Amino acid sequence: MMSAYDLIKLIHISAAAISIAGFVARFALKGSCSALLQRRALRILPHAIDTVLLGAALTLLWLGRVNPFALPWLSAKIVALLFYIALGMIALRMRTAGVRLAAFIGALMAFAYIVATAVTRSPLGIFARL
Repeated sequence: MMSAYDLIKLIHISAAAISIAGFVARFALKGSCSALLQRRALRILPHAIDTVLLGAALTLLWLGRVNPFALPWLSAKIVALLFYIALGMIALRMRTAGVRLAAFIGALMAFAYIVATAVTRSPLGIFARL
């Protein structure tokens, strides 16, 4: 039987996967000037998914009685999340295609770092195993 912690972790990981997939899809739609971006669901759903993602993260911290700033890898993840959010906003809002593309690539790199940090539980991410 799955524990409450494992269930919340599964929700957190699933929401992260849905969130990044949605970000990539919205970036592609923005690049093609699609009218789909004006649909109410595409304006609201990303916020709902990110709320679930954040809620699950906070629940995991609470269940594990963890101070995120006491663990270097969690602190690094939080800082990378702030970069991901900022770069994601630039990627989806700027008018200049080159800036948007650079911000999109930076956001994907920040997301990859967040995942690597979570998997390795090290602020070194993929370099932790070297």
